[in-house]
Amino acid sequence: MLKEKTIGFIGGGNMAEALIRGLLAGGYPAAGLTVSEPGEERRTFLAERYGVAVTADNRSVVAGNDIIILAIKPQVAFMVLKETGAGVSPGKLIISIMAGIGTDAIEAECPAGTRVIRVMPNTPALVLDAASAIASGKSATGEDSALCRSIFELVGKCWQVDEKLMDAVTGLSGSGPAYVLTFIEALSDAGVKNGLPRDVALGLAAQTVFGSARLLLETGEHPALLRDKVTSPGGTTIAGLHILEQESFRGTVINAVDAATARSKELGKK
Repeated sequence: MLKEKTIGFIGGGNMAEALIRGLLAGGYPAAGLTVSEPGEERRTFLAERYGVAVTADNRSVVAGNDIIILAIKPQVAFMVLKETGAGVSPGKLIISIMAGIGTDAIEAECPAGTRVIRVMPNTPALVLDAASAIASGKSATGEDSALCRSIFELVGKCWQVDEKLMDAVTGLSGSGPAYVLTFIEALSDAGVKNGLPRDVALGLAAQTVFGSARLLLETGEHPALLRDKVTSPGGTTIAGLHILEQESFRGTVINAVDAATARSKELGKK
């Protein structure tokens, strides 16, 4: 079903590139992809690396493709939508990966009945291991949702949510890689502080986070149960956990997600 559709990207940044890589790895033909990107150097890179068609004309991408993926910053959303929205003809599907911009706001800039789906992926899409959430607009169909999932499952895992939860998704998984990478950096710094070479400390920290996440996903056990298995009475782990509790580690993480969620809501109001 997907291979029968042409796909156009407005915006050729990292997330668009990740989706292109996933589509090509999944057998989608490069001939079916077009990217509109203002930067000439970036256009040249995408064309040479992936064999996709490139242009600087957003309107031609909208006119010439069945699926249009809005891979632009929310700060320029309405400028781009005012330029292109009227050109969305019946039968086209709009997929937005913009933080904070609701499907209703996109629909308002397009002809009545335009089908819109909002997706929040995250940067692990660059290694085809993203966490993405999908929310459908009022005119999108079940077939549209399945088509969208078939794209984003090529770069990771997907969850369907109500759109009212998308700001929380943005705060958790959209911004989450930055929190995790900060934690890995801190673990590595702590290892260096205690005498480990930097490369060893960083490797141990990154693999520990990767392996712990895989353990959680593959066993399906609650994080608290898995944590208990490594926390011996009177041992080293409980001593470290005690400090995390004293310093409000969990509360700080929750506050970070709250702040990012609130910012996503603010972006949607502009």
